[in-house]
Amino acid sequence: MPYSLTVISHFDAAHYLRDYPGKCYNLHGHRWTVEVAVEGEELNDLGILVDFKDVKRVLKDEVEDYFDHYCLNDLEPFDKVNPTAENLARYIYQSIAVDIDRLGVQLDSVTIWESPECSATYWE
Repeated sequence: MPYSLTVISHFDAAHYLRDYPGKCYNLHGHRWTVEVAVEGEELNDLGILVDFKDVKRVLKDEVEDYFDHYCLNDLEPFDKVNPTAENLARYIYQSIAVDIDRLGVQLDSVTIWESPECSATYWE
């Protein structure tokens, strides 16, 4: 696809990793950064692939409002699945894919940054 856009969002949340052999076993928090890449082939009459604000709205409704200021381990599916960056990236991808598709673009990938140096990316 010739066009790709990226939108970044944030939320603050705590988590702990069950059975982790180190400090991450303890409850701790992050300012999570969610990076969503969408792609498409055609621009509209204004020369826009998709309005950034529409992608931001999906992230606010489906991600920020669900996760912000919670302990991820208390939320489905992370009450059963460890809330790692990898699992979070997959969950967010699968949660927003339909809404992104309705905007007329294809979801390429979701990258979760749990710190400025560490991220995990999921795509299908």
